[in-house]
Amino acid sequence: MKIICIGQNYAAHIKELNSKTPKNPVVFLKPDSAILPKKQPFFIPTFSSNVHYEAELIVKINKLGKHIDQKFAYKYYNELSVGIDFTARDIQKNLKENGLPWECSKAFDGSAVIGKWISKEELQAENTDLSFHLEKNEEIVQEGFTKLMLYSVDELISYVSKFFTLKIGDILFTGTPAGVGPVNENDELIAYLEKQKVLHIKIK
Repeated sequence: MKIICIGQNYAAHIKELNSKTPKNPVVFLKPDSAILPKKQPFFIPTFSSNVHYEAELIVKINKLGKHIDQKFAYKYYNELSVGIDFTARDIQKNLKENGLPWECSKAFDGSAVIGKWISKEELQAENTDLSFHLEKNEEIVQEGFTKLMLYSVDELISYVSKFFTLKIGDILFTGTPAGVGPVNENDELIAYLEKQKVLHIKIK
């Protein structure tokens, strides 16, 4: 399986990072070793002094697909959740300034946290109007609404499938809203999709 991530998919997040709005979705990958094992804390890596949380809506691919038409993209997933794309911001800044790939700042071990999966039927809502949020130490730090995405889930699936064959079990991170920030030892992160708690981790 692979983890396909989308960067810069919310206008407010682009603004907070002083970036430019992309003409197409920004795509990068994480290896399966990036997935944080269940019930394990996230350990801040020794190579970074500025690791940020980035909460995102995620979807799990349930069908093999290539060159998927956008109008059929909804058939390629039936479970959603919230994930965290941990980012070594200091490493990323240096890589971006030198025109280099982001992987060392985005794809390191444990950098992808996967929440509990919820079926579309259970959510009882169109995925174009879902809400999610992240709490850090009992304070809401990020709120996301899929209607504010620059590219919808179905648009992303169609676009990504032009370049990569989507396989059963692949996970798509759809981009983070504004409000990203650093994590420190003993922080506690809890994420909700609609009103359901789907993720709870501690920082070590």
